[in-house]
Parts: sequence; C-alpha cells; structure tokens
Amino acid sequence: MRIRRKLLLGLATTLVAAGLVAPSFQPAYAASLVEVTSFGNNPGRMRMHVYVPDNRPARPATVIAMHGCGGSGPAFYSGSEFASLADRYGFIVIYPTATQQAGFGNCFDTWSDAAKRHDGGSDPVSLVSMVRYAQQQYNADPERVYATGSSSGGMMTNHMLAVYPEVFKAGAAFMGVPYNCFAGAADYPPGSSQCTGGNMNRTPQQWGDAVRQQAYPGYSGPRPRVQVWHGTADTLVPYSLLQESIEQWTNVFGLSQTPTSTDTPQAGWNRRRYADGSGTVQVEAYSIQGAGHSLPAGGMAAAAIAFFGLTSTPSPTVTPTPTTTPTTPPPTTPPPTTPPATTPPASGACRVTVTVNAWNTGLTANLTITNTGVSAVNGWSLAFGLPAGQTITSGWNATYSPTSGQVTARNLAYNGAIPANGSIDIGFQVTHSGNAAKPASFALNGAPCTVA
Repeated sequence: MRIRRKLLLGLATTLVAAGLVAPSFQPAYAASLVEVTSFGNNPGRMRMHVYVPDNRPARPATVIAMHGCGGSGPAFYSGSEFASLADRYGFIVIYPTATQQAGFGNCFDTWSDAAKRHDGGSDPVSLVSMVRYAQQQYNADPERVYATGSSSGGMMTNHMLAVYPEVFKAGAAFMGVPYNCFAGAADYPPGSSQCTGGNMNRTPQQWGDAVRQQAYPGYSGPRPRVQVWHGTADTLVPYSLLQESIEQWTNVFGLSQTPTSTDTPQAGWNRRRYADGSGTVQVEAYSIQGAGHSLPAGGMAAAAIAFFGLTSTPSPTVTPTPTTTPTTPPPTTPPPTTPPATTPPASGACRVTVTVNAWNTGLTANLTITNTGVSAVNGWSLAFGLPAGQTITSGWNATYSPTSGQVTARNLAYNGAIPANGSIDIGFQVTHSGNAAKPASFALNGAPCTVA
C-alpha cells in the first residue's frame, strides 16, 4: 500500500457510551485522580496517575490508558470516559504521561531498540512498573490487565501486547500502527517516516515474525486478544495501516486473513472478527466510516471495555489504602454527556498555551485552554486568527470553522465543560506557504485570553 500523508500523533479523546451497555444508573466521579511519584523502575522517566474507584471488587482489573503525542495522563483522564466506566464497573485505570521527544514531543517510545525487546528498557519497562505497582498497592488482579490508547497511545498498545504478552490479557488500539513499524527515532517524525508517511506493505508473515522473533523470543504462552480501530478518512495515521495491524495479529494467532464474521454494530461501524477453532474472537477490527484522526468517539471506549470482559457491576468492598502520599490531583469534573449552555468567562480569565511543530509545507498546533476563573465554563467557543497562508486540513477535540482567516473552534459533546482552574487540549493541522507562525490572540466565549 502507498501512504503519502504526514503523521500526526495528536491527543484523541472519547465520547460518552451510547447504547453499548445497559447501566442501571449513571455514577458520578466519587474517587479522584492521584499522582504516584515513585512506582518502581522507570527508565522512560514517565509520570504516573491512577484512578481507583471507591466501588470495586477485592481483586480489581487494571486498564492502562495512554494518550497521544503532546498529551498527558491527566488530560486523557479528563477528556475520555474511562474513569466513568471504571466507576461503573470497578476497575483501576492507570494514566501514564510520556516524556519522549521524538516527533511532536511527549510520545510513547515505540521506535528504540530497547523499547522493542522484552525487559529491554525505556517506556515499556516503566509501564509494566506501573501495572505492578497497582497490583501491590491496590490488590489488583494480575490475571486481568488490559491496555488501550489513542494515536501514539494506540501504537504503544500494540507494542505492549507484543513485548509483554504475559502481562496483558487484551488490548484496544485506536489509530495505532503494527509493532515494529518504526525503524528508529528518525523514522518517527512527520515528513520522514516510512511507517506512516512512506511505503509500508509487509506480508502477514513478516509482521508476525517481528512479534515472535524480536519482541519476546522464545515466548510460547498465550497471547493477548486484540481490538483495533481506525477511521476511513484518517490521513494522519493512515487508514491503510489498520490492515497491516490485522495482518500482524491474525498471523501471530495463526488465523486466516478472511474474517469469520462481519457486521455493523451501529451505523458507520464496520466490524470484522477473526475467531479461532473454539469460536473465541482473538482479533477484532473496526473501520469507522468517514472518521478522521478523532478516535475513540461515540461509545467506542465502552466497546473496548466490553471486549475486555469488564462490564459486570462490582459489589462494594474495602481494599487496601495506598501508603504513599499522592500529590494534589487535577480537577475531577467528568466530561458531560451533552454540551451545556454557553457560559462566558470573565475577561482575562482564560489562558491559551500553543505548541507548534512545523515542517516545510505544514504544521500542527496543540492548544491547551485553561480556565483561570473561579467558576466553570459550560459550553465554549475559541476564536482566533489563523496567520496568512495557513489552511486547516484536520483537527481534533473541537470543530473548526472556517478553515482559514478568522477561525472559531467549538467544543464537542464530551468536552463542553472546563472547570475552574481546569484545562482541555485541542489541536489542528494546517498547510502553509512558508508562514509557520502561531495565532497571536485568542478569545474564549468572547473574552480575551492570555497567550502563554
């Protein structure tokens, strides 16, 4: 397959579940996100935040949920529904923050030789340390550990399933790439990557051999089940890489390239399932019609949790209390199910931080919008002027209109509220004709913001 687009590993988010589960109640966030500053061996120099629901079984499952490039654990916590699902079903969620600086910065290392080997070092070792910390500190079940993530986090999901098959029981990768797709750090940034911006078309046998011979040579135990997701209109981490991931994992499981079943769970979701001889679905692939680089969305996180088998409601129980003293957690206001009415902030009660990563004909801009006021903003629009010669080609965590000149970004259904002293992340990609400047000013609901 021929891939000609640039890579963007932006932070992606989830919408609230719609119709995939049948809860008897809608729980509020009762627990809070806490940071663990010492969790064991940490060669990747990562940060760890953990969400432990108050209502959980004596041996809770663990889900490690990973952000995209430029993001953070707390941002993925506040911008996705995994914590609310944890409240409902009683599992622990670990939110790591990557610090590697290849590509766009704060990306999970899926390119180095150390990261590609079992116990080789870098981010994978740090992530396993977090999992083991949860097992020691919260009595988490070592037989129920799962990985998920979006973009860079989706890439690391596939990566961890290959490198640590004995740790994880299943994974759900949103907009990821196969294990061993990147040749090295120089192959990761946009404009130079053969994995995401060149010609990447290996055979199923080649993909499978990488997992068997490089990730963990000699491993003969059970493999984690795999769920992969991609939007058909994704031009940033191209949709064609979904097929490469399918080929890798079906080959690892010794399955046919022909799915055992296909269906449409809901409008626009085309699902292919690959089951073994006993009927167990080992690989599940979703093609989301018309979706760009914007997954998970619209109940997809709930579908991932269902694939993991974590959708039974726990009985109340008391579990061990952590002995470490956490740092002050970020705001715990959950994402709303629908965007509430617009509430303008006071003048000067907002701050926008802009990070631009440019190449010869394009750039990406990651924006962090912080509500520095004393009350929540419910429903928001961010107005700014795009520099001359720039045109938005895609974006995430907001809608953008028009695509040039005076642009207004508006909230989506899941991120309409910005709590006092809270932040959200949005971003976009543009083409340019030589002007790679960032916007000079912003207004949130009509009120000017400080630009950091």
